[in-house]
Amino acid sequence: MDLLDHLRRMAGNNLWSNDRLYRAVLALKPGEFEAERTSFFPSIKATLNHVLAVDHLYLDFLEDGGVGAAAYDDFVPFDAAPELYLAQLAADRRLIAFCDVLSEADLDRRVVTDRREDGMIPEKIGDILAHVFLHDIHHRGQVHAMLSGTSVAPPQLDEFLLDYDLKLRRVEVERLRLDDQTNATS
Repeated sequence: MDLLDHLRRMAGNNLWSNDRLYRAVLALKPGEFEAERTSFFPSIKATLNHVLAVDHLYLDFLEDGGVGAAAYDDFVPFDAAPELYLAQLAADRRLIAFCDVLSEADLDRRVVTDRREDGMIPEKIGDILAHVFLHDIHHRGQVHAMLSGTSVAPPQLDEFLLDYDLKLRRVEVERLRLDDQTNATS
């Protein structure tokens, strides 16, 4: 497997992991989503909104969308988990679509990132993608830990890459693929 294949698999893992995590979040009792908790961000709601805001920022950089830092600065947080889930699902699918059309040469291509006070900094696409995946994993772990203090058990999030785990993720991956195909034909 080369780096491009790995990044594509990580984009698929991002979709699957977020879907699995959100299925737990969507099952929370009223008040648990926004309840104050101990973590980097003060709630599950705030953490998941941060993940999406950062995804929007980096997707704008990668797609050369021209919005720049405003993609994060102007992000309007979602109050309800169902709407936040749908927005995250759309961002995850954008990331997969972006990765699907990349070539090996694209990974070293630089795109300009708007770092507000630090200016415009060119970054390699491969490095940005690696950063996005690490960022999302980091904060999913925080949400996973916060779920331990709720009525819903935290889901297993590391059953995606190994053949051994295929039986544990097959139904979900096929559902997500079918959802994607349904959305494409709608």
